[in-house]
Amino acid sequence: MTSETFPKPTFKQKAAHELSELAIITGYLAFFFCSLAAYTSLLLDKYHIPYFAYGAACLNALIVAKVILIGEYAHLGVKHEDKPLAYSVIYKALVYGLLVFAFHLLEEVVKRLIHGKGLGGAFSDFRIDELLTRSLVIFGTFLPLFAFRELARVIGPDKFRALFFRRRTEPDGGALSKS
Repeated sequence: MTSETFPKPTFKQKAAHELSELAIITGYLAFFFCSLAAYTSLLLDKYHIPYFAYGAACLNALIVAKVILIGEYAHLGVKHEDKPLAYSVIYKALVYGLLVFAFHLLEEVVKRLIHGKGLGGAFSDFRIDELLTRSLVIFGTFLPLFAFRELARVIGPDKFRALFFRRRTEPDGGALSKS
């Protein structure tokens, strides 16, 4: 067995990787969150209620993406990485969904405190049903996200990108026929 040593990544390489990951996750989440905003807008338009929340959806996607990266930096959800991918994916979607729920809960409390309500007032008109529903949607959004991320972790990022973004060929070098 050979022991290969790789040079430690520089700060610039780490920052570029982090920004790339942030952009990919934000783009994925923004697609879902903007889709929900469009659906909500269409529903409310039937009752002549104006609703335009695409900017908030994109900002929320950026914040949730950063929460995911912070969770990964803290090694959240690694408990089941040696088990079948289904366990790891569901576990990570649940753990990160709960983490995002906690951040949304904290956000709501801080918003109410900023608007002059005391700590008791911050919890009095709390819409827990809205937060739970949002968490359920986020959990459903996280399932495919973590499925792809876990698959990339297991087979390697280069092979993962090759599977999704390069033309596959047969073992003898010929292109696969379309049948």
